[in-house]
Amino acid sequence: MSERSETVSVEQSRPGERLDTYLRSIFQAVSRGAIRRLIEEGHIKVNGRVVKPTHSPRAGEEITVHWPEARPAEARPEQMPLEILFEDKDLLVLNKAPGIVVHPAAGNQEHTLVNALLHHCKGELSGIGGVARPGIVHRRDKDTSGCLVVAKNDATHQALAEQFAARSLEKIYLAIVCGEMARASGEIRAAIARHPTHRKRMAVNEDDGREARTTYRVIERLTSATLVEAVLHTGRTHQIRVHFQHLGFPIAGDDVYARRQTARLKELTGYAAPRQLLHAHKLKFTHPRTGRKLALEAPWPADFQEALRALRKS
Repeated sequence: MSERSETVSVEQSRPGERLDTYLRSIFQAVSRGAIRRLIEEGHIKVNGRVVKPTHSPRAGEEITVHWPEARPAEARPEQMPLEILFEDKDLLVLNKAPGIVVHPAAGNQEHTLVNALLHHCKGELSGIGGVARPGIVHRRDKDTSGCLVVAKNDATHQALAEQFAARSLEKIYLAIVCGEMARASGEIRAAIARHPTHRKRMAVNEDDGREARTTYRVIERLTSATLVEAVLHTGRTHQIRVHFQHLGFPIAGDDVYARRQTARLKELTGYAAPRQLLHAHKLKFTHPRTGRKLALEAPWPADFQEALRALRKS
């Protein structure tokens, strides 16, 4: 990412809002933590002054944001197989394999998707995500397979992030859930927040949670399980996993939200799910540079097909 500066004019005072939170709502491709670090390092100033991240924006203030040149990526390029569904000079869309960690973190410094992307793209990835996540525009759990879009430059990254924030993309998933669903289709509207005691989990929380909406339809009823298609209308962490657990039909193989139900499924059918059976099947969005509508589809993974063979009613 090359060095550049931007200016934001505050039109309305926000007495109850922090500066880092306010800027996160404007620069949606950048994490709040990254913005906070830029403020603390003096790269973001208000009326020419260094302030704290807790500063509340006031009407008439001019916020100058200096984007420093990205440091070289800390992850090392690795030659790894990638299933590419679409690629041009601005972006690529992958069919992510299950079991692959997306970006380096403690305990996973090698063999991640970022390592493979650094090799494939020869370092030409957007820098907005920071040195740990070059090119990564949106989240994908380790055990979730399917469509994942990657930005090769900052302009593309920002434009894609805006589409995610505006919910103008279409995100369609396939899931095999525990239990036989009676309803043919439905909608789940349930706010999601961090679990109050288990900090690595999310939970439905209508008081403190953020709005979350998922619609679904049953594709096939299986033995003690159901194959569903789910459309993600918002993008909360673990949204589909939490919503289907809340509905009483958690995703088979989910060690966080469906351990007991997955064990019961094995008792009833003899089938042991190898991972959470969730697949990002289709992704539709507008190409930021060309304006072309792209519709990508990730083929069904082998373990999904194996699960269907094992659970189909005779």
